[in-house]
Amino acid sequence: MMKTVCPQTEKKVIKVAIVEDFKLTRVGLRCALNENEDIKVVAESEDAISGLKAIEREKPDVVLMDLGLPVMNGIEATVKLKEMLPQTKVIALTSHDREEEVVAALSSGANAYCLKDIDPAKLANVIRDVNEGVCWIDPMVSQLALNSFPKTENIGFLPNRNHDEGRVPLTEREYEVLRHLVSGKSNTEIAKELIVSVHTAKAHVCSILQKMCVNDRVQAAVKAVKEGLV
Repeated sequence: MMKTVCPQTEKKVIKVAIVEDFKLTRVGLRCALNENEDIKVVAESEDAISGLKAIEREKPDVVLMDLGLPVMNGIEATVKLKEMLPQTKVIALTSHDREEEVVAALSSGANAYCLKDIDPAKLANVIRDVNEGVCWIDPMVSQLALNSFPKTENIGFLPNRNHDEGRVPLTEREYEVLRHLVSGKSNTEIAKELIVSVHTAKAHVCSILQKMCVNDRVQAAVKAVKEGLV
Protein backbone atom coordinates (compact mmCIF):
# COMPACT_ATOMS: atom_id res chain seq x y z
CA MET A 1 0.00 0.00 0.00
CA MET A 2 1.50 3.29 -1.09
CA LYS A 3 1.94 5.97 1.52
CA THR A 4 0.61 9.39 0.61
CA VAL A 5 3.20 12.11 1.16
CA CYS A 6 1.79 15.56 1.86
CA PRO A 7 3.82 18.38 0.31
CA GLN A 8 5.47 20.69 2.83
CA THR A 9 4.09 24.18 3.08
CA GLU A 10 6.60 26.56 1.54
CA LYS A 11 7.74 29.30 3.92
CA LYS A 12 6.72 32.77 2.76
CA VAL A 13 9.66 34.93 1.75
CA ILE A 14 9.70 38.46 3.14
CA LYS A 15 10.27 40.95 0.34
CA VAL A 16 12.49 43.86 1.38
CA ALA A 17 13.31 47.18 -0.29
CA ILE A 18 16.33 49.30 0.70
CA VAL A 19 16.35 53.10 0.36
CA GLU A 20 19.87 54.26 1.23
CA ASP A 21 22.09 56.84 -0.44
CA PHE A 22 25.44 55.17 0.32
CA LYS A 23 26.15 52.42 -2.19
CA LEU A 24 28.50 50.51 0.11
CA THR A 25 25.79 50.37 2.80
CA ARG A 26 23.19 49.22 0.28
CA VAL A 27 25.44 46.45 -1.00
CA GLY A 28 26.30 45.36 2.53
CA LEU A 29 22.65 45.23 3.56
CA ARG A 30 21.63 43.32 0.43
CA CYS A 31 24.40 40.73 0.80
CA ALA A 32 23.72 40.23 4.51
CA LEU A 33 19.96 39.95 4.17
CA ASN A 34 19.96 37.71 1.12
CA GLU A 35 21.89 35.11 3.12
CA ASN A 36 18.59 34.40 4.89
CA GLU A 37 16.33 31.93 3.10
CA ASP A 38 13.17 33.75 4.19
CA ILE A 39 14.29 37.28 3.23
CA LYS A 40 14.83 38.65 -0.27
CA VAL A 41 15.86 42.15 -1.29
CA VAL A 42 13.65 43.05 -4.26
CA ALA A 43 14.55 46.72 -4.73
CA GLU A 44 17.35 49.19 -3.97
CA SER A 45 17.35 52.96 -4.37
CA GLU A 46 19.73 55.78 -3.55
CA ASP A 47 17.05 58.42 -3.01
CA ALA A 48 13.46 58.65 -1.84
CA ILE A 49 11.91 59.67 -5.16
CA SER A 50 13.21 56.67 -7.12
CA GLY A 51 12.71 54.58 -3.99
CA LEU A 52 8.98 55.33 -3.80
CA LYS A 53 8.60 54.40 -7.47
CA ALA A 54 10.39 51.10 -6.92
CA ILE A 55 8.34 50.39 -3.80
CA GLU A 56 5.09 51.07 -5.64
CA ARG A 57 6.21 48.71 -8.39
CA GLU A 58 7.60 45.87 -6.25
CA LYS A 59 5.24 46.21 -3.25
CA PRO A 60 7.71 44.88 -0.67
CA ASP A 61 6.60 43.69 2.75
CA VAL A 62 9.25 45.71 4.60
CA VAL A 63 11.24 48.81 3.65
CA LEU A 64 14.57 49.78 5.20
CA MET A 65 14.41 53.59 5.05
CA ASP A 66 17.48 55.73 5.63
CA LEU A 67 16.43 59.02 7.22
CA GLY A 68 19.25 61.24 5.90
CA LEU A 69 18.39 61.05 2.22
CA PRO A 70 19.05 63.84 -0.32
CA VAL A 71 16.22 65.98 -1.80
CA MET A 72 13.46 64.21 0.18
CA ASN A 73 14.40 62.87 3.60
CA GLY A 74 13.30 59.54 4.99
CA ILE A 75 10.64 61.07 7.26
CA GLU A 76 8.83 62.68 4.31
CA ALA A 77 9.28 59.53 2.25
CA THR A 78 7.76 57.38 4.99
CA VAL A 79 4.68 59.60 5.17
CA LYS A 80 4.19 59.33 1.39
CA LEU A 81 4.87 55.58 1.43
CA LYS A 82 2.27 54.98 4.14
CA GLU A 83 -0.30 56.97 2.17
CA MET A 84 0.49 54.90 -0.91
CA LEU A 85 0.86 51.45 0.71
CA PRO A 86 -0.39 51.60 4.33
CA GLN A 87 0.21 47.87 4.93
CA THR A 88 3.90 48.06 4.03
CA LYS A 89 6.12 48.05 7.11
CA VAL A 90 8.90 50.63 7.43
CA ILE A 91 12.10 50.31 9.45
CA ALA A 92 13.80 53.67 9.94
CA LEU A 93 17.50 52.86 9.57
CA THR A 94 19.89 55.59 10.68
CA SER A 95 23.14 56.39 12.43
CA HIS A 96 21.49 59.17 14.45
CA ASP A 97 20.17 58.78 17.97
CA ARG A 98 18.66 62.24 18.42
CA GLU A 99 15.38 62.44 20.31
CA GLU A 100 13.62 64.61 17.73
CA GLU A 101 14.53 62.20 14.93
CA VAL A 102 13.25 59.18 16.85
CA VAL A 103 9.91 60.88 17.53
CA ALA A 104 9.61 62.21 13.97
CA ALA A 105 10.26 58.77 12.48
CA LEU A 106 7.66 57.04 14.64
CA SER A 107 5.14 59.83 14.12
CA SER A 108 5.59 59.59 10.36
CA GLY A 109 4.40 55.98 10.45
CA ALA A 110 7.63 54.00 10.77
CA ASN A 111 7.13 50.63 12.44
CA ALA A 112 10.64 50.45 13.85
CA TYR A 113 13.66 52.63 14.58
CA CYS A 114 16.99 50.92 14.09
CA LEU A 115 20.58 52.18 14.38
CA LYS A 116 22.93 51.21 11.56
CA ASP A 117 25.47 49.52 13.82
CA ILE A 118 23.00 46.69 14.46
CA ASP A 119 24.26 43.14 13.95
CA PRO A 120 23.06 41.73 10.59
CA ALA A 121 21.51 38.67 12.24
CA LYS A 122 19.62 40.92 14.66
CA LEU A 123 18.42 43.10 11.78
CA ALA A 124 17.05 40.00 10.05
CA ASN A 125 15.10 39.16 13.22
CA VAL A 126 13.81 42.73 13.44
CA ILE A 127 12.58 42.45 9.85
CA ARG A 128 10.78 39.20 10.70
CA ASP A 129 9.18 40.71 13.81
CA VAL A 130 8.14 43.94 12.09
CA ASN A 131 6.67 41.94 9.22
CA GLU A 132 4.49 40.20 11.81
CA GLY A 133 3.29 43.52 13.21
CA VAL A 134 5.75 44.11 16.03
CA CYS A 135 6.82 47.64 16.94
CA TRP A 136 10.61 47.68 17.49
CA ILE A 137 12.72 50.52 18.83
CA ASP A 138 16.46 50.14 19.21
CA PRO A 139 17.22 49.78 22.94
CA MET A 140 19.81 52.55 22.58
CA VAL A 141 17.10 55.09 21.77
CA SER A 142 13.93 53.64 23.33
CA GLN A 143 14.22 55.83 26.43
CA LEU A 144 14.49 58.93 24.23
CA ALA A 145 11.12 58.08 22.68
CA LEU A 146 9.54 57.70 26.11
CA ASN A 147 11.09 60.87 27.50
CA SER A 148 9.87 62.99 24.59
CA PHE A 149 6.22 62.89 25.60
CA PRO A 150 4.67 64.50 28.69
CA LYS A 151 3.45 62.09 31.34
CA THR A 152 0.27 62.35 33.37
CA GLU A 153 1.26 62.68 37.03
CA ASN A 154 -1.55 60.60 38.48
CA ILE A 155 -2.60 57.58 36.45
CA GLY A 156 -3.89 55.39 39.26
CA PHE A 157 -7.42 55.64 37.88
CA LEU A 158 -6.52 54.47 34.38
CA PRO A 159 -7.74 50.83 34.60
CA ASN A 160 -11.25 52.12 35.34
CA ARG A 161 -11.48 54.41 32.34
CA ASN A 162 -14.68 54.12 30.32
CA HIS A 163 -16.01 54.98 26.88
CA ASP A 164 -18.37 57.68 28.12
CA GLU A 165 -15.45 59.79 29.32
CA GLY A 166 -13.61 59.28 26.04
CA ARG A 167 -10.93 57.28 27.80
CA VAL A 168 -9.27 53.97 26.97
CA PRO A 169 -11.10 51.09 28.78
CA LEU A 170 -8.19 48.66 29.16
CA THR A 171 -8.06 45.94 31.79
CA GLU A 172 -5.22 45.64 34.32
CA ARG A 173 -3.67 42.85 32.23
CA GLU A 174 -3.97 44.89 29.01
CA TYR A 175 -2.17 47.82 30.63
CA GLU A 176 0.59 45.40 31.58
CA VAL A 177 0.78 44.14 27.99
CA LEU A 178 0.73 47.75 26.72
CA ARG A 179 3.79 48.60 28.80
CA HIS A 180 5.67 45.69 27.23
CA LEU A 181 4.41 46.71 23.79
CA VAL A 182 5.74 50.26 24.24
CA SER A 183 9.14 48.87 25.21
CA GLY A 184 9.26 47.11 21.84
CA LYS A 185 8.73 43.51 22.93
CA SER A 186 7.34 40.96 20.48
CA ASN A 187 4.35 38.74 21.24
CA THR A 188 6.72 35.91 22.11
CA GLU A 189 8.66 38.09 24.55
CA ILE A 190 5.43 39.41 26.12
CA ALA A 191 4.16 35.86 26.55
CA LYS A 192 7.41 34.89 28.28
CA GLU A 193 7.26 37.91 30.61
CA LEU A 194 3.64 37.25 31.59
CA ILE A 195 3.97 33.44 31.61
CA VAL A 196 1.13 32.97 29.10
CA SER A 197 0.89 31.45 25.64
CA VAL A 198 1.85 33.43 22.54
CA HIS A 199 -1.76 33.07 21.38
CA THR A 200 -2.98 34.76 24.59
CA ALA A 201 -0.42 37.56 24.27
CA LYS A 202 -1.48 38.15 20.66
CA ALA A 203 -5.15 38.25 21.71
CA HIS A 204 -4.37 40.91 24.33
CA VAL A 205 -2.50 43.00 21.75
CA CYS A 206 -5.40 42.77 19.27
CA SER A 207 -7.82 43.84 22.00
CA ILE A 208 -5.60 46.79 22.91
CA LEU A 209 -5.41 47.98 19.29
CA GLN A 210 -9.18 47.78 18.97
CA LYS A 211 -9.88 49.62 22.23
CA MET A 212 -7.33 52.33 21.47
CA CYS A 213 -8.77 52.78 17.95
CA VAL A 214 -5.38 52.40 16.26
CA ASN A 215 -4.24 50.29 13.31
CA ASP A 216 -0.94 48.89 14.55
CA ARG A 217 1.47 48.53 17.44
CA VAL A 218 3.47 51.64 16.59
CA GLN A 219 0.38 53.84 16.71
CA ALA A 220 -0.62 52.21 20.01
CA ALA A 221 2.84 52.83 21.50
CA VAL A 222 2.92 56.48 20.40
CA LYS A 223 -0.62 57.11 21.63
CA ALA A 224 0.09 55.39 24.94
CA VAL A 225 3.11 57.60 25.60
CA LYS A 226 1.39 60.78 24.41
CA GLU A 227 -1.60 60.19 26.68
CA GLY A 228 0.42 59.03 29.66
CA LEU A 229 -0.96 55.51 29.68
CA VAL A 230 2.40 53.97 30.56
